[in-house]
Amino acid sequence: MAQRILALAAEEDPEKLREALESLGEGELGGMVTRQALKGRETAALLRGIFKGSPCSQRSGVLRRLQVYKHCVPLVESGDLHLGKVSEIIGLLMLEARQLPGHALAELATLFVDVIKGGSLSNGKSLELFSTVLTALAGSKESLAYGKGELNGEEFKKQLINTLCSSKWDPQSVIHLANMFRDIPLSGEELQFVVEKVLRMFSKLDLQEIPPLVYQLLLLSAKGSKKTVLEGIISFFNQLDKRQKEEQRVPQSVDLEVATMPLDQLRHVEGTVILHIVSVINLDQDLGEELIRHLKTEQQKDPGKALCPFSVALLLSVAVKHRLQEQIFDFLKTSITRSCKDLQLLQASKFLQDLFPQQYDVTTVILEVVKNSAFGWDHVTQGLVDLGFSLMESYEPKKPFGGKAADSSYGLSKMPAQQACRLGASILLETFKVHEPIRSDILEQVLNRVLTKAASPVSHFIDLLSNIVVSAPLVLQTSSSKVTETFDNLSFLPIDTVQGLLRAVQPLLKVSMSARDSLILVLQKAIFSRQLDARKAAVAGFLLLLRNFKVLGSLSSSQCSQAIGATQVQADVHACYNSAANEAFCLEILGSLRRCLSQQADVRLMLYEGFYDVLRRNSQLASSIMETLLSQIKQYYLPQPDLLPPLKLEGCIMAQGEQIFLQEPLAHLLCCIQHCLAWYKSTVHLCQGAEDDDEEEEEDVGFEQNFEEMLESVTRRMIKSELEDFELDKSADFSLSSGVGVKNNIYAIQVMGICEVLIEYNFNIGNFSKNKFEDVLGLFTCYNKLSEILKEKAGKNKSTLGNKTARSFLSMGFVSTLLTALFRDNAQSHEESLAVLRSSTEFLRYAVSVALQKVQQLEETGQTDGPDGQNPEKLFQNLCKITRVLLWRYTSIPTVIEESGKKKGKSISLLCLEGLLRIFNTVQQLYTARIPQFLQALDITDGDAEETDINVTEKAAFQIRQFQRSLVNQFSSAEDDFNSKETQSLITVLSTLSKLLDPGSQQFLQFLTWTVKICKENALEDIACCKGLLSLLFSVHVLFKSPVSLLRELAQDIHACLGDIDQDIEVESRSHFAIVNAKTAAPTVCLLLLGQVDKVLEEADWLIKKLTSLGSDTSEDSSQASNQTQALEKGVILQLGTLLTVYHELVQTALPAGSCVDTLLRSLSKTYAILTSLIKHYIQACRSTSSTIPGRLEKLVKLSGSHLTPQCYSFITYVQNIHSESLSFAEEKKKKKKEDEAAAISTVMAKVLRETKPIPNLIFAVEQYEKFLIHLSKKSKVNLMQYMKLSTSRDFRINASMLDSVLQEHNTEDAENEPDDDQSGTAEQTDENQEPKKKRRRKK
Repeated sequence: MAQRILALAAEEDPEKLREALESLGEGELGGMVTRQALKGRETAALLRGIFKGSPCSQRSGVLRRLQVYKHCVPLVESGDLHLGKVSEIIGLLMLEARQLPGHALAELATLFVDVIKGGSLSNGKSLELFSTVLTALAGSKESLAYGKGELNGEEFKKQLINTLCSSKWDPQSVIHLANMFRDIPLSGEELQFVVEKVLRMFSKLDLQEIPPLVYQLLLLSAKGSKKTVLEGIISFFNQLDKRQKEEQRVPQSVDLEVATMPLDQLRHVEGTVILHIVSVINLDQDLGEELIRHLKTEQQKDPGKALCPFSVALLLSVAVKHRLQEQIFDFLKTSITRSCKDLQLLQASKFLQDLFPQQYDVTTVILEVVKNSAFGWDHVTQGLVDLGFSLMESYEPKKPFGGKAADSSYGLSKMPAQQACRLGASILLETFKVHEPIRSDILEQVLNRVLTKAASPVSHFIDLLSNIVVSAPLVLQTSSSKVTETFDNLSFLPIDTVQGLLRAVQPLLKVSMSARDSLILVLQKAIFSRQLDARKAAVAGFLLLLRNFKVLGSLSSSQCSQAIGATQVQADVHACYNSAANEAFCLEILGSLRRCLSQQADVRLMLYEGFYDVLRRNSQLASSIMETLLSQIKQYYLPQPDLLPPLKLEGCIMAQGEQIFLQEPLAHLLCCIQHCLAWYKSTVHLCQGAEDDDEEEEEDVGFEQNFEEMLESVTRRMIKSELEDFELDKSADFSLSSGVGVKNNIYAIQVMGICEVLIEYNFNIGNFSKNKFEDVLGLFTCYNKLSEILKEKAGKNKSTLGNKTARSFLSMGFVSTLLTALFRDNAQSHEESLAVLRSSTEFLRYAVSVALQKVQQLEETGQTDGPDGQNPEKLFQNLCKITRVLLWRYTSIPTVIEESGKKKGKSISLLCLEGLLRIFNTVQQLYTARIPQFLQALDITDGDAEETDINVTEKAAFQIRQFQRSLVNQFSSAEDDFNSKETQSLITVLSTLSKLLDPGSQQFLQFLTWTVKICKENALEDIACCKGLLSLLFSVHVLFKSPVSLLRELAQDIHACLGDIDQDIEVESRSHFAIVNAKTAAPTVCLLLLGQVDKVLEEADWLIKKLTSLGSDTSEDSSQASNQTQALEKGVILQLGTLLTVYHELVQTALPAGSCVDTLLRSLSKTYAILTSLIKHYIQACRSTSSTIPGRLEKLVKLSGSHLTPQCYSFITYVQNIHSESLSFAEEKKKKKKEDEAAAISTVMAKVLRETKPIPNLIFAVEQYEKFLIHLSKKSKVNLMQYMKLSTSRDFRINASMLDSVLQEHNTEDAENEPDDDQSGTAEQTDENQEPKKKRRRKK
């Protein structure tokens, strides 16, 4: 039969063909098509024949066509046919579908919907036909029966899509369906339906099937609904990530229904999806714009939802396309700083922590992206690197390198900008560890920045470089050309950068000979450079090489001050050939360095400071270094035993024209000799005890003996020398303007330095002998005389230089030993000798003040001068020892007992307290991680206890109690004994230590209660102490609960103390805090109070912003959101309500003109602005939902109307009256003194103008608030304005009593004064109309 139809179709005889087809039954026609298709013969020709014989103009033809279609759809989906055959059949059916009439199309479309519902699609090929049918149907104009009514084609299509999207889909066919919808013209609403349906199907699919589906969705989004698509994809993967985390946290999940997904599979799928999104964004830029827009709005509402690991990775991948890079990086940077600021705000306030228990931190999210990117997300790495560098450059340290800028790299950084910079470095370091291919790129970029940013601080890049090198030392070998290029520029870099850079790349020098050789060439050139900095760089480089290249037989590096890191392993592999070669190499370097001993003082200084470290690391170089030092000191040493002074100081200076310079830092040279000798004696002798190398030993003993005799002789003669021997005495000139003065200053500092070096030397070798300690005291006497003269001269000259004590030459280790001996050594055998030193109070004070200076240097730069000054471990141990001594000295001998303190200078106890204050600060900055060990070390009772589990809060509370006792003693002491400076320091120590207490602990609560009690009971009149105490109270209170009720009590006290603006009213005195008294109430307490109020306002403002963003969130979990919204609203309204009562007290207080009035007016304006934004939030809420406004808000508005606005207006009048009085007072003076009248009145006028400036702003803020209240009243149908009194019109005021007096005078006076009356109300008047001013004064 099939052959016959084919033959008839070929004959072009439509009638016969039709008859033949009509003779076939329904089943036969289908069977014939199936057989033909399965045999694979001429199926298309057969179908064409059938269609030819079934014209659409006849009903039977249409029915036959429908039969064919209905039969072919299941046939195609059965999977029995070859794919080529399927495409052929579908192609033909699609062509013919457009000819079908509307009702046939409708029937066919309904059939397809049933097929899809039934889930019998296998390959989805027939869906191509469905899209054609729907498209054709949409264009059909005829009315089609649907249910009981009729619809046109477009509406029918819409109904079908609706039905389809609300029915169940087989997960197998989702991708085919998504693909199909791309070919159908859809309206916005239909598209939204489809997209939402596909997104809902995500969770039902296997992970592997999601990327192709996402791709189809993205292509579909070209028609619209971009936001929905992106939002759906991001939230789906965000949920998966969260579930994955949960499963990792709870390995045996109770909920077995949730099938655990392998982590790597999830990450690979996410990576593929990101790639798909990026490729579609390349084609459709609007999708990229929409992504950024969506995340920005989402971030306002819920940052955790907007910036999850998936969305950040997506953004960074898109950022590689330069058109969007700037936008994306700006968005990420603002998000990071905002997140840091929010965290800072939350951590500082218990009130906010209670409202937001879960804190979102974007930094952890970004670092998680780095971790995830290890799963083959190469497309994210470039974005990560760019973001890292962008953060480090945008938020780099601002201060000059060295000095206090170094703080940024120590301890915990508190500022959001510093945290952002630190995050940038972490991103780069972690990316570097995870992705090998990009390593050399990161390294080169870091090195480039170190070179090009020489002018600005690069400490953060150098820190990053050294971390990178430690994590993968061998990576430097692959980039050694870049490193060599960096070396070439060393001589142009600042010295700090050079030292940091060389320290960072030092591991490379051990493994790469070529790098080492090129560095040496550069350094040797630099030694002869004209630039001083270049020569200093050369010395720094050579010293580093000497420290790190071991000569055979050197001691082990267990005493190293800096860990060499992972490279030690590689370096030691080559040790056999290295050590021999190293000796020649090191001696060559020493030869180069000897040349530097004839250069400027700065260069020599670096050498003297560096030799000790070289010795400790490379003990075999000892004899060479010691010989060098010996020959150097011999140039200045006078060997004759009776010659005074023992050293030639003239040789140390050099004159150039008028100017005089220091040429040889003699004290530093001696200091270096003393430390090297001490190390040599303690270490080398131990080792040589085992060897019998006589010859060498004799040579060594030679210089050792030489040095000892020399130092002995210098000590003896220095003690005998008078100041006149150095040409220094009280009559000498020390002014820095003359050459002689400069010379004398240099001499004085050298002599003082030499005395200090000898003090340390003699104490150390003295072994507690009385004679040696007498020598120490003799040297100190010489030092002290000079020190006193310098101080005295500095006082007269008022020069800034004189006030700074010269840097002490004592080492930190010696200071800790000396203090322990002086104050804590109870050994019987030492008592007699130590009594010599203890008898001199000056010496004791000197020892403590040097400790103070060392701690200050550590706090500012993170290191100290002298040996071990850069070894954090040794510094920490010394710091603990010093703290123990100072703490014991301060707590056991109160200041009051020390009479000597009153004679001159600070008492020792006070110095100890200052030292303790600096130490507590320093430890929290530099040794955050080691605070437990620090507190443990202070606890003298169990100094040797196990360091298992140290409770920081308990230990800190113990120390706090000691200082609390001292503070209470201060308050209870007689008025003459009250020491303001000590009290301030004590308060600062307490506030520093209180940071170590856990705010949830019992100890914290006790401390808070104690602080409140102190403030309530002590009527302190000392302004500075009052300030410190209140600041402490606020800082502690805010971590316990909101401080508003405390503020209210303080405001009531201020009001009671200063009186009311209406003098007739007597304020009832209900004193809560004795600390608020006539001396402290204004401005001290008032300004502190307003400062705290501003912080509360800032929190309220932040909460209202959060509320507004939550209000616009219409997601599924709206009930949870509404609960949170209610909690926030309640919190804000209660805070503001109590604040209004605080202001209610303050605006009725007779505050003195000046800063208090000014700050209060500004603060009030801010309050009204915040009230306005709260009202705006409720207006918005009324628009979006039909909810009524809560009763709480009504109460707040009522309170503002009764307790604030009227009083504000009275206060403004009071302020204006104060100012008009001061003006009239100025005018009176003006009459008396004509000569300086202009200047006097203009200053008063300027002051009045300045102080009344905030008034118009306040009035505007009040009126804005009332305007929005009217809006809200209309929206909520609640009359809120009933609580508001009619405000005073500020344009003009008619003062009734004044008007009467003017009218009376007007009747009695002549007409010539009439023009003056018009102006009687103005505050500022010119010379002609003086008369009304008098009238005004008479009224008063």
